[in-house]
This record gives sequence, structure tokens and C-alpha cells, in this order.
Amino acid sequence: MSYSNQPQQRRRQRSSFSSGFKLRLLFAAGIVLFSLVSFWNKGQTNPVTGKVQRVDMTVKEEIMMGLQSAPQMGTPSRDREAQNRVALIGERLVSRLNHLLLVERDVSNPFRFNFTLLDDRRTVNAFALPGGQIFLTEALYRALGDGREGDARIAGVLGHEIGHVVERHSSERMAKGNLIQGLVSAAGVAGGGYDSSRIAGYVGNIVNMKYGRQDELESDQWGIELMILSEYDPRQMLDVMDVLEASSGGGSTPEFMSSHPRPANRKVYIEQIIEEKQQKLLEQKRFQ
Repeated sequence: MSYSNQPQQRRRQRSSFSSGFKLRLLFAAGIVLFSLVSFWNKGQTNPVTGKVQRVDMTVKEEIMMGLQSAPQMGTPSRDREAQNRVALIGERLVSRLNHLLLVERDVSNPFRFNFTLLDDRRTVNAFALPGGQIFLTEALYRALGDGREGDARIAGVLGHEIGHVVERHSSERMAKGNLIQGLVSAAGVAGGGYDSSRIAGYVGNIVNMKYGRQDELESDQWGIELMILSEYDPRQMLDVMDVLEASSGGGSTPEFMSSHPRPANRKVYIEQIIEEKQQKLLEQKRFQ
């Protein structure tokens, strides 16, 4: 190769790189536009809260998905007395929820709630499927205790999970997850390399976790309100946080990298919500 051809070859390489970069940007812009339009078109009015949300399913689809998925969540507990206790507490909360919706918003509860105690004595956990299927493990059930105080703690946990259902958090996070995945893909295409995709994915994961923490705090509000309406001591929710803290083993994972706020931090928030909800209830009784 002659020396005189090298500048011309470098110009061709720069031109090729520039064309490739422009093409990647064009593809990336198309992915971003498609993701944003798809997300925006998923708006639905929540029948319980009245809020407009971007969700991936209708309420009927959420209910169907929950019912179909429920058998895969684990084996129901063989302790019938404990199973009945969980179901009765859950049904009491739902009854108060239904009354609240009729009085305050003149709407009916569209979700189909069912409460199941799982035969799992090792995992401290409770969770809700879209549509109203709610599960509590025996490990958490035993940790919450007996008597009236134990009933209140169980009510706090179940009320929190009811909050996830009525706020449609699962369907909302699916829609947000699809949007973030589209934006992450666009960033990877524009960057043109593995490192770009990896970094974009890392950032996208953190953004999605942020929604998870907010969902937890939102559900805490529902748990406390339903406890008060059902005449359970809402301060027992603080003891639930102690149980969760003890079960975590004092892990050192930074909160910003966790999908749940740390129980110790949630306690401060919960105390504020208890005060607000009790004050609201006192004001309502004053004008009745």
C-alpha cells in the first residue's frame, strides 16, 4: 500500500463510521418512538381509585391471570384453623373496602379476592397476584403471632397486599417494564456496543426498582386505612416491620438497589400515615 492512499482510506473509514452511527441513531429513534407511543396508548382508568394508569391488562384479564396462576404458587397449608383465620381476616378487610368504595366513590369492587395460607415454614413472605389472589406463608404467619395483636399484624400484611391489587401495581409495572426495556434497547443500538447495552440495562433496572419502592409505600397506606376501618390496631403494622427486619438478617444491600424500602425507614412513613388516617376518621365522625 502506498503512503499516498492512506489519507483517502482514512476518509472512507470516517465516512463509513459516520453513516453507521447515523443509521444506528435512526433505528434507536424508531424504537424510542414506538415504545413511547405503545406505553401512552395503555392508559386505563382504575375502577377503584379513579386514577388514569398505564397498564398492560384489563381488570378482567388480571383476574383471569391471577386465577390461572394461583395453583402454581405453592401448596395450601393443611392447618385448617390457621387457614380459616387468614381467610376471615382477609374477608373482613375486603368488606370494609367494599363499604368504603360505595360510600366515598359510589363504585363496586371489581376484583375477586381470595386469601391462601401456604405450606411454607421456611420463607417469610406474602404476595399478591393480579386480580386478587393473595398468599401468606406459614413462616410469616407464625412470626406474626397469636391473639388480637397477631390478628392485627396479619390484617396489616393482607391489607398491604390488597393495596397492591387495587392499585394494579403488577400490571402497571409490566407496562413500565416494557417501556424501559424499549428505551434500554434503543440505548444499546445507539451505543453500538456491549458496554453501552450493559450500562443502559443497569440504569433501566434502577429506574424500575424506584417504581417498586413507591408501590410499597402506596400499599402501606391501604394496609393502614383498612386496618383502621376494620377496627384493628394500626400500630401493629410497626411490629410487622420489626418482623420483616428480623427475617432479613440485617442485610447490608443499599436501599437504592432494593425493590423494597427498608422496614426501619418504612416505620417512619407508617407512623405519619397512621396519624393522618386517624385524624381523617375523627373528622368524619365529627360531621356525622
